[in-house]
Amino acid sequence: MTAIPQGLTRRAVTVAAMCALAVTGTALTGCGSEDPDAGTNGVGKLSAAAIQAKAKKAAGTASAVRLSGTVVSGGTTYTLDMRLKSGGGTGSVTSKGAGFHLLRVGEHLFLKADAAFWAHEDRKGGGKPGGTAAADKLEGMYVKVPTGDPAYKRFSGFTDKDVLLDGLLGLHGALGKDGHHEQSGVPTIRITGDKGSGGTLDVSLRGTPYPVLLGRAGNAGTLRMTDWGKDFKLAEPARKDTVDYGQQLPSS
Repeated sequence: MTAIPQGLTRRAVTVAAMCALAVTGTALTGCGSEDPDAGTNGVGKLSAAAIQAKAKKAAGTASAVRLSGTVVSGGTTYTLDMRLKSGGGTGSVTSKGAGFHLLRVGEHLFLKADAAFWAHEDRKGGGKPGGTAAADKLEGMYVKVPTGDPAYKRFSGFTDKDVLLDGLLGLHGALGKDGHHEQSGVPTIRITGDKGSGGTLDVSLRGTPYPVLLGRAGNAGTLRMTDWGKDFKLAEPARKDTVDYGQQLPSS
């Protein structure tokens, strides 16, 4: 019996033996290369449209997710790090050098920021330049955003899992596949819209086919999606840490 050369794995020997059969007239495929879908959830073998459909379904049925990265909307770049679930969401948003924290529990939306952020918002609303007494009072406090205030519509979407994902996961143009990739150690299959100009989406080939990485169309941001189904605590802030302005924020 011929000895197996040192370092040659059992799998390699098996593949070599199968390929040797081709010499005797048996047609085989994949000789000399590994099947990239071997040991995966099999999604990589589907069409781009079917992959997208499975990814959207998986995202829609997941109880929670963490989104981090950038979104360009209306010419403004937002850097997000949000944890979302059906009852609301919490996390940080940074835009134009100003950062703030968002928290939504049910219909109640809270915003926490420093005095510089509120002074900037006040100037936008027609207030006097520079710091204000209101801005100093609001610093570090959770401000309850009235549902009728323009800021509610402006920011609540960042805390809504279904709204945010529905608006982000759609690719534009004809769908196609762009091969196998890896994101943070997770094997993925990449699908594209209009050969990439309409966006790209990496879908996990391990376990449930969750979306993993989104490149938005027109260079409108990149988002990483992790912690699918991982629950987190979501509760309204203590009353002593909350400011309620009633019908409208002063900056509006």
